[in-house]
Amino acid sequence: MLDLIVSLQLDYFGALFLMIAGLIIGLGAVTVIDIHGFLGRTSKYWTEATTRTHKVTKPLIWLGIAMFSIGALVLYRGSYNHPIAQMQAIIVIILILNGLFLSFKVSPFLLEREKHNKDSKLLPKSWQRKITLSFIVSFIGWWSLVLSFVATLG
Repeated sequence: MLDLIVSLQLDYFGALFLMIAGLIIGLGAVTVIDIHGFLGRTSKYWTEATTRTHKVTKPLIWLGIAMFSIGALVLYRGSYNHPIAQMQAIIVIILILNGLFLSFKVSPFLLEREKHNKDSKLLPKSWQRKITLSFIVSFIGWWSLVLSFVATLG
């Protein structure tokens, strides 16, 4: 019986650890790239810095999403119909879709510009609008995960 209790606690605390670590890593990387992107709207220097920085932040954001998701799967095992679990699942799906756009549309665009030594030129307005919308989705999504995570502890 004691072994069962210990294993459940490890599962619970392990899940919490993964979720917290995922939030820290993902939200930290998102904050860095979002600030760079915001500054890069009107600055050639920050546009170039954003292109360089996203090479580091992109994998960290994916790592954060993965860690949070695995932790949530363990934490909510058997109770996936819980409202907070469902809300977090929807948010994670939205963040994944947003990440796919950033990884497979924005990132190749930035890397192509870098390859042709155009990475210090300001982005076209159409790309700035798309990236701004993506920033809003990302900001709301990650902070919603933080708030919903805190709600699971209450």
